[in-house]
Amino acid sequence: MAKNVLGSELKSCCTDPLTGFLRDGFCNTNQMDVGTHVICATVTEDFLTFTKSRGNDLSTPYPAYGFPGLKPGDGWCLCALRWKEAYEAGVAPPVNLEATHENALEIIPLEVLQTHQH
Repeated sequence: MAKNVLGSELKSCCTDPLTGFLRDGFCNTNQMDVGTHVICATVTEDFLTFTKSRGNDLSTPYPAYGFPGLKPGDGWCLCALRWKEAYEAGVAPPVNLEATHENALEIIPLEVLQTHQH
């Protein structure tokens, strides 16, 4: 059973749009997930603009990959390093701690995530 950063059972992040490295609605991870998509966030306009400027356009739909494109307010499993980068730039989106995988703590301290919990 996967655990969240609080040590309890990992909750679902978002099913509309369907998120997660495994596209199961959870921020689960495995050895194939090089980006460590473990932070369950509610994306904001500032974050979407920031990540696009870093070469990861999350707002444009890619139907061939079943990706609808994100809009502010959508839940999404973000790469831990990208969230940390956004945090350092002052544009980190809010985090759902119950749906954020415990592996996030290898990159971001719980105290930092708690300052952005929703």
